[in-house]
Amino acid sequence: MKPFISTTVYGILTYILSLTLIASPWLFGLVDVSSAALFLPIFIGWLQLIMCIFADTEVGFIKQFPVQIHMVLDVVMGFILMVSPWLYTFSTMNSGTAFWPALLLGGLLFFLGIFTKKSPFLTKTHRATPEGQITSTDSFEGRLNI
Repeated sequence: MKPFISTTVYGILTYILSLTLIASPWLFGLVDVSSAALFLPIFIGWLQLIMCIFADTEVGFIKQFPVQIHMVLDVVMGFILMVSPWLYTFSTMNSGTAFWPALLLGGLLFFLGIFTKKSPFLTKTHRATPEGQITSTDSFEGRLNI
């Protein structure tokens, strides 16, 4: 499958997603549910916001952080956020609906990390050796005359 989200859209969505993650305990009424339900989205949201500001995308302000590493961390943080209601056992609290914000926002973060155009998960890197240099298999040519 080919990645289809442009890096501009990715940058804008990660800004929105990071601010939503920071505000999610208050938006979804999870402040009194569990300390993990309170602090994990805030922590991941701030990390996302810092990465967005420093990311080497069209909407990044400082452009020092490689966007491929940003996407790998998006996938890791999205997965952690998706499994956190069951990992920290707050999934059944708040009338059994406390898991939805973490599951949906983590899933969106996971999805963005995989299906953006410069994602290392779906794009192949092409490394060309300059002309005349030895590759890893060239050193064996001529020595294996069996």
